[in-house]
Amino acid sequence: MKVSVVIPVINEASAIARSIDLAWKAGADEVIVADGGSSDATVEICQQMRCQVVQSAAGRGIQLHAGAGEATGDVLLFLHADNWLVENAIQQIKSLEPDADGLFGGFEQRIEHSGWMFRWIERGNAWRVNWRGLVYGDQAMFVSKSLYDSVGGFSEIVLMEDLAFSQKIKAQRRKDKTNSRPQLLPGRTHVDARRWQEAGPIRQTFKNWCLATAYLFGVDPAQLAERYGRHDR
Repeated sequence: MKVSVVIPVINEASAIARSIDLAWKAGADEVIVADGGSSDATVEICQQMRCQVVQSAAGRGIQLHAGAGEATGDVLLFLHADNWLVENAIQQIKSLEPDADGLFGGFEQRIEHSGWMFRWIERGNAWRVNWRGLVYGDQAMFVSKSLYDSVGGFSEIVLMEDLAFSQKIKAQRRKDKTNSRPQLLPGRTHVDARRWQEAGPIRQTFKNWCLATAYLFGVDPAQLAERYGRHDR
């Protein structure tokens, strides 16, 4: 089983080298960085490392779609630039039994902050995978290439691409009358706490819930992206 890691970036010069390096150490067979128009040293750093750089318009769904289009692996793992994997993470995927429905899942998280509120956020995110069947991007989402292609891949939207993709998988499995739920592997994937630290954990979590709810009620992802804001602005 060959696993391709796809990392979307915009101005991630301070974080991208760590994510790429630890993806290889975690067992990646291929690393693809999908750049959405960085103006800092992100691309230059990537070009000095062992990875393929793909250029696209800005927006996570757009960038992930572009990166996945270049991937050659049997399984695609989508990793945020400010996340990083532990050494045995990808081996955990390779150890899974083949599933006729196709592999789909993510990893348990460790948000890089010692506060007790962050442990509750981690548990809540794990609950969402196990009980609602929704994997989000900061859980290092992975999916077999065959399943990815069968649902049309990521929607080319600037935000909420992970929620939209999880919904596609749920709909496909409901149509196929299978009861498969996403795999939640022990991992872990480590998550930078920068957004929660900037806004406060309760406020940022509430904001994330509101944005997801608005998307489910049909609000344009481009409008939601403006409210969410880019990390570099």
